[in-house]
Amino acid sequence: MKTIDVTALGELLIDFTENGVSGQGNPIYEANPGGAPCNVLAMLNKAGRKTAFIGKVGRDIFGTRLKATLDGVGIDTSGLIVEEEARTTLAFVETLPDGDRDFSFYRNPGADMMLRKEDVHEELIRNAKIFHFGTLSMTHEGVREATKYAVDTAKKSGAIISFDPNLRPPLWKTLDDAKEQTAYGLSVCDVLKISDNEIQWFTGEEDFDKGIGKLKREYGIPLILLSMGRDGSRAYYKDLRVEAKPFLQENTIETTGAGDTFGACCLHFVLKYGLDGLDEEKLGEMLTFANAAASIVTTRKGALRVMPETEEVKAFLKSRENA
Repeated sequence: MKTIDVTALGELLIDFTENGVSGQGNPIYEANPGGAPCNVLAMLNKAGRKTAFIGKVGRDIFGTRLKATLDGVGIDTSGLIVEEEARTTLAFVETLPDGDRDFSFYRNPGADMMLRKEDVHEELIRNAKIFHFGTLSMTHEGVREATKYAVDTAKKSGAIISFDPNLRPPLWKTLDDAKEQTAYGLSVCDVLKISDNEIQWFTGEEDFDKGIGKLKREYGIPLILLSMGRDGSRAYYKDLRVEAKPFLQENTIETTGAGDTFGACCLHFVLKYGLDGLDEEKLGEMLTFANAAASIVTTRKGALRVMPETEEVKAFLKSRENA
């Protein structure tokens, strides 16, 4: 019997997010623990799932804090390695007037890029029901080989493969390279979480349904989850297309981690119902819960340490029903 619900591999870093202005008029940045794979795991832990992470941090104050954070939220860190030759990756996140975000990365190299095939903790993958990854662990050759080795190990063990492209253009030498590695992820995954701008970028289709249709025909992905920000979300499963409305809030601070929260909640429901046991009602339940959890996270700084409890999400949904 597999003892881990979800094992993820990838980046663990510090998100420096804006938090006001100093008395001298300079922007103040808050050091929030982050990295999409661990954001996903943190939300799954809140939902009562057992999780594990594979990756690297630097031997520096940020690496020490990140490991302590993962331990604190209950993520298994036996696959987290301290890298001696590179510092922990840093990301500075600026929220633009339209609510979108701009990222500046300090990663040349960053410790997460130094993961190698021989570093991969195979037992954490073999024991997992779901293996989750993204493209940030495929931007450079060595870590790319490690990622694909981990995916192969997960497939051989019978795990469900979950993929989130999580496109960050500044981290790629060329967007053609990003497209090639995204195509690899699409070719191996059973569950795809993709954003509205990513589907348009990858397929060249402005219409989301047409873009998803292309992916279904070319890659045959069983479950595709589309996050559309202020327009809600959709699930595409077999011949079903289910849509759920967003939960917009007046006190939204930033959207960092909202997509990861959404994706994590969807994986929680895949674990609950199985990938073969989904129908329109279950998909609607999944999307509604995931949208609500993501909405809550937008009212908080950072993501990894502030994921909502399941009961909090349920209470939020009830309050919206009565509103």
